[in-house]
Amino acid sequence: MAGRVTAVSRNGTYSFSKPNRESVTLLAGLGIEGDVHAGETIRHQFRMTYEPDLPNLRQVHLMHEELFDELALKGYAVAAGQLGENITTRDVDLLALPTGTLLHLGEQAVVEVTGLRNPCAKINDFRQGLLGEVFGLDPVTGDFSFKSGIMAVVRHSGPVRPYDAIEVEVPPAPHHPLERV
Repeated sequence: MAGRVTAVSRNGTYSFSKPNRESVTLLAGLGIEGDVHAGETIRHQFRMTYEPDLPNLRQVHLMHEELFDELALKGYAVAAGQLGENITTRDVDLLALPTGTLLHLGEQAVVEVTGLRNPCAKINDFRQGLLGEVFGLDPVTGDFSFKSGIMAVVRHSGPVRPYDAIEVEVPPAPHHPLERV
């Protein structure tokens, strides 16, 4: 499995969207240098109020660009960074990866997949009705589906830029499906 980075984004302050950058630097055990969500412990505003000392399993948010294509067919114009992701990808089925998968980004950086991004109601503030497109209930199984990307922790530091290759290293079986983190 191989893919590529299509955009990188970071923001030093809390906001829903993150501006695109020419490059970002991943820092092992912390996240993206200069990003408000970088840190060893939880950095997401809501979760910091009740779980401030837990490990930060959401250091890097990755989202597949194919989601934007799907949303465009439904009338939603969404571009890289607008849903708060740090790394936008193409040609990697992020949602199908098992927990513990390593993603080699560019020449040096490596992140370990920790789980699914749990979409929040702020998505509807960005585009009304969008939450229903990235979060749903399977009518057959009754399972929830989350399409708003995955979360990861940084295992090896390094720069990441648009057009960098992504190499996927799936952990040995048994595989554990992604859950919300």
